[in-house]
Amino acid sequence: MQANKIPEQRLIEKIRQLVPEQVVLLENFIDSLCQQNGDYNLTLGATKLSESVLQKIWDNPEDAEYDQL
Repeated sequence: MQANKIPEQRLIEKIRQLVPEQVVLLENFIDSLCQQNGDYNLTLGATKLSESVLQKIWDNPEDAEYDQL
């Protein structure tokens, strides 16, 4: 029956079974996941912003002969 519950409900039930020290560890883990996600989004955004500039640098006649290799 637990498989039919939405993921949030399953997680809440599991969290309620933890001792307070484990809840702190879980919260720290979740915070680290959120930080990683933020870092990924920042990296992705920076990459997207630099694409047009890099395209101009890489797409030039002097380097075109290397494209044929």
